[in-house]
Amino acid sequence: MDQNSSFSAGTADNSSADSDALSGVIVIICASCRDETGSDAHPRAGELLAQDTRNAASCEDIRVRTVECLGNCKRRLSAAILRDGCWSYVFGDLTTASGADLVAGAKLFATSTDGLIPWRGRPDSLKRGLVARIPPLDMLKD
Repeated sequence: MDQNSSFSAGTADNSSADSDALSGVIVIICASCRDETGSDAHPRAGELLAQDTRNAASCEDIRVRTVECLGNCKRRLSAAILRDGCWSYVFGDLTTASGADLVAGAKLFATSTDGLIPWRGRPDSLKRGLVARIPPLDMLKD
């Protein structure tokens, strides 16, 4: 599957419950994020993080996508982890080598029974880099 395709869910020919759960998780990387120097050089630090995340997810059924901006510029390298019907997470203060942490977080999220990324086992970069946790629309109250 093309790692940069749309957000539509693909169907996988895999009967593994873990793989099915993982396929429901999307990691979104802000490709326009700059490094700590603010350099306009290309590839941008966000693009390098996206590639590192794709490499870390290469043996997993986790979708990795990029967007042009997550609007979290003060926290530098940013990413989000999404799962249908669950809370969504935005992280900042990541590095170009945080791909394995994002994949580890996605795997924890995929196996979560309550729709939250468990704190226990979450990589430190995803603990201290948490920017926001956004509820699914059906959980919103008046």
